[in-house]
Amino acid sequence: MTAIPETLSRDALSDAEIVRRVVNGETALFELIMRRYNQRVYRAVRAIVRDESETEDVMQQAYVNAYTHLRQFEQRSAFATWLTRIAINEALARIRPRALHVVPDDDMPEMESPLPNPEEAAMTSEIKEVMESEISALPDSYRSVFVLREVEGLSTIETAECLSLSEDVVKTRLHRARAMLRENIYKRANFGSTFTFGHGRCDRIVASVMATITTL
Repeated sequence: MTAIPETLSRDALSDAEIVRRVVNGETALFELIMRRYNQRVYRAVRAIVRDESETEDVMQQAYVNAYTHLRQFEQRSAFATWLTRIAINEALARIRPRALHVVPDDDMPEMESPLPNPEEAAMTSEIKEVMESEISALPDSYRSVFVLREVEGLSTIETAECLSLSEDVVKTRLHRARAMLRENIYKRANFGSTFTFGHGRCDRIVASVMATITTL
């Protein structure tokens, strides 16, 4: 296997070109595919298996499956969608013996924290942990839709293709996943810890006031 030329930009080649060249023997270029889609594949798989070590195993096997079937990619859908479906199928195959629980079948607020101070950073970290925990706790059928749509940012059509669902089912499950998350996060919220004013900010105000009053 030849190494990827150092001068080759990761974004210089389209998916189709990389696939064509890998199929023609430039195996090393498959690394570009993995690096390009690792985040998406991780999120899609993690939404289904919910175990970090098993997620990595599934990802590896999914990439192997994709590589060995590259000649079967016919460009009827985007390569990213084709790859994601392979990863999802592999993940489902892992959990199928445990019985995939399918539940019959508003917006989450965006949280931004530019240049947070220590208190804001701590709260942001806590929010992230709560969000990840609650997303992981969603029923399987809702979780996979939510992660692909809201976390990974796929369109309704792309999500439907990846999960082999209709667009209406994707919309319904996404709506219900959002509602469940809002309810569960509200129940877990510790409102006593919100709008806190301590540590660095408290010290700054105290120091400023003390400096001022000593001059009076």
